[in-house]
Amino acid sequence: MIVTKPPGPKAKAILERDAEVSSRSMARVYPLVIGKTYDVNFEDVDGNRYIDFNSGIAVMNFGYSHPKITNAIKEQIENATHAAFLEYYSELPVKFSEELLHFMPYMDRVFLTNSGTESVEAAMKLSRYYTNRKYFVAFYGSFHGRSLGALSLTSSKIVHRKYFGPFLPTIHVPYANPYRCSFEAHIKSEDECADACLNYLENAVFKNEVSPDEVAAIFVEPVQGEGGYIVPPVSFLRGLREICDKYGILYVDDEVQAGCFRTGKFLGIEHFGIKPDIITLAKALGGGLPLGAMVTREEITNWPPGSHASTFGGNLISCAAGLAVLDIMRDKKLGEEVEQKGKYIMQHLMDLQKECRIVGNVRGLGLMIGLELVRDQGTKEPAVKERDAVIRDCFENGLALLPAGESTIRIAPPLVITKEDLDTALEILGKSLKKASKELLA
Repeated sequence: MIVTKPPGPKAKAILERDAEVSSRSMARVYPLVIGKTYDVNFEDVDGNRYIDFNSGIAVMNFGYSHPKITNAIKEQIENATHAAFLEYYSELPVKFSEELLHFMPYMDRVFLTNSGTESVEAAMKLSRYYTNRKYFVAFYGSFHGRSLGALSLTSSKIVHRKYFGPFLPTIHVPYANPYRCSFEAHIKSEDECADACLNYLENAVFKNEVSPDEVAAIFVEPVQGEGGYIVPPVSFLRGLREICDKYGILYVDDEVQAGCFRTGKFLGIEHFGIKPDIITLAKALGGGLPLGAMVTREEITNWPPGSHASTFGGNLISCAAGLAVLDIMRDKKLGEEVEQKGKYIMQHLMDLQKECRIVGNVRGLGLMIGLELVRDQGTKEPAVKERDAVIRDCFENGLALLPAGESTIRIAPPLVITKEDLDTALEILGKSLKKASKELLA
């Protein structure tokens, strides 16, 4: 519910202060200044109420004030906040690691971090140490973090990389995007797109650019996040597994955004029937507190004591929150409910696609849904300005959305969002899409 046109007077005052002190590297989509939070939604400082279709960038899967999480944090604060897990032993991080491994019974070892980027950095270092190889393979459209190592893998926007090189030796190759396949002129199906991407890696890259016996790991998102919420064909991810097995390359599954039941399963990769060698997690894992993990098998963790560590990794408050999050995720109905809500949203959006020429593609798994906008459904010309206008219009009408890819809207509400909120949000989005479609015809 909007009570004053955003940004209101209180928000404007904070925006002016922010402009004086915050790094210019920060890029906000619209002038939203969050004030109060209510379960899965929030108000800005001027009292405007918003339905959250972002989940704090897929972090607040269980809302902003889940009693189990907040109570765990309060109890731990009264006990201790930090125990230097890199130097001393502490039960809480150990217990969290034990419980986390229950969700991945084929894994044995956990390295605790503070973010997705740190989890990826740990995976990069371990991959190099274990294989004694220096190269990595990642994908166009990928996002794995912004620190220099993780940024070497990231390839979703040029602004992320411009002037920051040279990077660690990484080869980027096409990700199998069924809607916009890099080899589209020759492609007739999703599987053909997957085959073309896999063949390019094995028969072009490995024969002309880098030998596969120099590649330590392939880093892949089971669903590309920043790249546009792209769901690849099953055969693509399975084909990567086969290539890794063939050449002794580690398969690193980046679940920072897709993990923690965002797709309806604990790991997005579970939809594809694949067991990775290394898994990176963060975002929703800490229930709003900084907590990440790199998870792998016993035989891969051959690095010696002191080769990698973290001052705040295994922080007691974060681990307490994380344990509460894991406890919530044990609910056997959770994944089914996420998938049902996702199908409900997808069907609604596909119905809108029939009457809104601006809607080019609807895709997703669970509550990780991409809505790609185009100026023409035939040519698939990206509707970049129109996408941004739709997001701004929704913001001004009480719905918080974020972009992804060149012209995609990402839809990632809290997993516990109610049907009432879903219907209200979809109504706001539908009106904005219809408005944008009419303006295309004008």
